[in-house]
Amino acid sequence: MTDEDIRAIADAFIARTLPKADWTHDAHFATALWLMLKRPDLRPERDMGALIRRYNESVGGVNDDNSGYHETITQASLRMARRLLADLPDDVAPSVAFAAVKASPLSDKDWLFAYWSRSALMTPAARRDWLEPDIKPMPA
Repeated sequence: MTDEDIRAIADAFIARTLPKADWTHDAHFATALWLMLKRPDLRPERDMGALIRRYNESVGGVNDDNSGYHETITQASLRMARRLLADLPDDVAPSVAFAAVKASPLSDKDWLFAYWSRSALMTPAARRDWLEPDIKPMPA
């Protein structure tokens, strides 16, 4: 994925014009990386929840205890993306950072289950608020 592709996904997500079918696992990470690297006006750890909720509603989705925004998944993904970025040069291109995600365990949408049991992660409590991992701690 090129820098231009990543920017286009992130911009369309923020503008709520990204087709729902395009809001994939890769698009989530592409957007997060773009915001971390190119949008100093936004802090993903603070702002991503509101952005995702608004986006979900714009494509007809619902944010409730069973679907839509998930705080633990979002914050865990952002933590791991930050950890990955810490190992890359400060001026890394988004496409290089995205390639690093794709080459990492984060490319598997089930990577979270190394840290959380499905029964813990899929609870309304984990969807609403941060839930500490119940299998093993996330890397620092």
